[in-house]
Amino acid sequence: MILESIPQSLLDVISSHAALAVAVSGGVDSMVLAHVVHAHTPTRLVAFHATSPAVPAAATERVKAHAARCGWDLHLIDAQELADPAYQANPVDRCFYCKSRLYGRMSHLTDLPMASGTNLDDLGDYRPGLVAAREAGVVHPFVAAGLCKIAIYAIARLLGLDDLAALPAQPCLASRIETGIHVDADTLAFIERAELRLAELLPPGSTLRCRMTARGVVIETAPFPAPSVQARIDAEIGALCRAARRPYAGSRTYHRGSAFLHPEKTEGASASGGVRLR
Repeated sequence: MILESIPQSLLDVISSHAALAVAVSGGVDSMVLAHVVHAHTPTRLVAFHATSPAVPAAATERVKAHAARCGWDLHLIDAQELADPAYQANPVDRCFYCKSRLYGRMSHLTDLPMASGTNLDDLGDYRPGLVAAREAGVVHPFVAAGLCKIAIYAIARLLGLDDLAALPAQPCLASRIETGIHVDADTLAFIERAELRLAELLPPGSTLRCRMTARGVVIETAPFPAPSVQARIDAEIGALCRAARRPYAGSRTYHRGSAFLHPEKTEGASASGGVRLR
């Protein structure tokens, strides 16, 4: 999609608010929304970014760099989701507890309407966080403007936000942990270390996930690597796992949302699609 200007529908939705408190995760959706609010509408931007063991350090640095460059009113907050036993237990609706904490913390710090980067594509996915957003009265400008993910990437290119236009989908680190496996800071830190190492081994733009499963650590990539690269992945991630005393269960082709196990799924189904699972 090529855009010659920001869609008027989006500008109209945003401009209907005198100010917006935008939850900025560091991903393309919320970052583009913050840029449009701040630089292309009369609406005042107040940006909130949650720092957490579940948020990659690169995402936080990205938010801080854009805010400093563009003069955003940025507030770094700690939603303390890891203090919530319901979140730690990692049920299939874990995101509900995370977003409830986030929006609850934001509402204690501002009276402004809260906004997210949710887009139309998200509405067709399993998103428990949207329930928390609804309960908190969060507005979704991209949804109200009728925009999907491809339009958001087009806006990023239009605005010259090249780093965002090249940014792959990158949900929080907790999304790598299979439903029912306890979430803790050590596990999240291991996932981040493993994915940083993987990024050095794979071609730019590759999709990669370090999954924590009932079988052990599983690496998912797309496209699946050549045998020589796969051998290096096995060696390097295997060494990381041994040092952390975590079993390494091998690799498979990336499958979106494979860590989320709904009640109707069996344990065997959660490990399907494997290519080199041990």
